Amino acid sequence: MPYGFVGPRHIALTLAALKEFDREGWRKSSHKNRQTTAKWEDNVQALTRRSLMLGAMAAPVSAYAQACYAQTWPTIRLVVPYPPAGSTDVIARLVQPELQRRLSTSVIIENRPGASGSIGTASVAKSPPDGSSWLFVFDNHAANPFVLGNLPFDTEKDLDPVLFIGTAPYVLATNPAKPFKTLADVIAAARARPDTVSYGSVGSGSVGHLAMALLSKQAGVRLVHVPYRGGGPAMNDAIAGHVDLLIGSTALAIPQVQAGTIRAVVQTGKARTPTLGTVPTVSESGFPNFEAYAWWGVFAPAGTPGEMITRFAAELAASLREPRIATQLTEGQQVTMSLAGSQELRSFLAGQMKTWGAVAREFDIKGE
Repeated sequence: MPYGFVGPRHIALTLAALKEFDREGWRKSSHKNRQTTAKWEDNVQALTRRSLMLGAMAAPVSAYAQACYAQTWPTIRLVVPYPPAGSTDVIARLVQPELQRRLSTSVIIENRPGASGSIGTASVAKSPPDGSSWLFVFDNHAANPFVLGNLPFDTEKDLDPVLFIGTAPYVLATNPAKPFKTLADVIAAARARPDTVSYGSVGSGSVGHLAMALLSKQAGVRLVHVPYRGGGPAMNDAIAGHVDLLIGSTALAIPQVQAGTIRAVVQTGKARTPTLGTVPTVSESGFPNFEAYAWWGVFAPAGTPGEMITRFAAELAASLREPRIATQLTEGQQVTMSLAGSQELRSFLAGQMKTWGAVAREFDIKGE
């Protein structure tokens, strides 16, 4: 019961107590005193009626306030449109416990792979904009509209940007027994033997595939693309030497580079990533301004209330800043954390779509 409200039970108890108090004194009181007492009881009963009326009017407001105070965030579904154990899935699972604590609700991770991430993306795009569904995406989110036909959603209109997590460069790597120690070695071999030097990627139409198509054009060579269904199979064949080269994110490549099972040839960022400080960038290797990044972001169904997006983005960013999580991402996967808001993500996505859309159209690249 709200503080300050005098209910009928309180009044009844007060009257009962007064009547029990000094019964003998009341019986011995004068007629005048009994009249005074009767008037006092009439006044208290009037107060009771008045209090009941005020209580009845206040009850709906009090109930509404208590309901609003008690309302919690809905059960949250983090949709990862890729198989488990990939970099996007790792990020989602790292932040899950912290998000649950911060939002005081259940957070469920739902892997919905298929069609280069478009199946899981469609499930979020078609979900109610009530704060219960959130989408974690990888870089191919920007390429899919151009390499996949007839997407059941509009990438820019059906999803609202929430948080730009960060970026990481791609790495071109090879089996240590292969002769490719520099990008110049790769280009020389491709010029000497056109259509023989092969490279694997995580799939047709992936940003890694598009980046290598663009680099091949700028270098004036023809490389053979070998698409795989994910980073694991591509890495296994690169380690075994079944393909000459592998284009993959630092998250995929660095563990194997450190283990010595593959050798990094070149990286695609603007600057060298700290863990690969001795590996030059493509820009340093004769192709100024060449950049290609793996990136991660979070989206919500279009129309999700702005207040919910702001709160979710803030709590997610705070979770990612937790030392244990930040260290694993920045050192383990070499992610350059951005943690920028919706407008920055919207602008970045538009730039990525412009860049890779043009490459996909020029080389008529299609996804699988």
